[in-house]
Amino acid sequence: MIVCHCTGISDAEIHSAIDWMRAADPDTLITPGKVYRALGRRADCGGCMPLFLETMRGNANLEVPAELRGLRHTDTRTEREIRR
Repeated sequence: MIVCHCTGISDAEIHSAIDWMRAADPDTLITPGKVYRALGRRADCGGCMPLFLETMRGNANLEVPAELRGLRHTDTRTEREIRR
């Protein structure tokens, strides 16, 4: 199925790129930009992004490496403290 009509990227190509990136570096974070670059293409209009992301999420190799999970810092300050 064609996911990106502007560049002609198919779901199979997205899955292949993710699988290749994960095999090459098990600790890498895989982003849409990296998938486009791996396929030698660039995003154009962005209309495909919801379907592109859905396709990416359907790949078991997209998982974030365990040592990188939970690193997001949650700001515990209140909105009033932030505005000061």
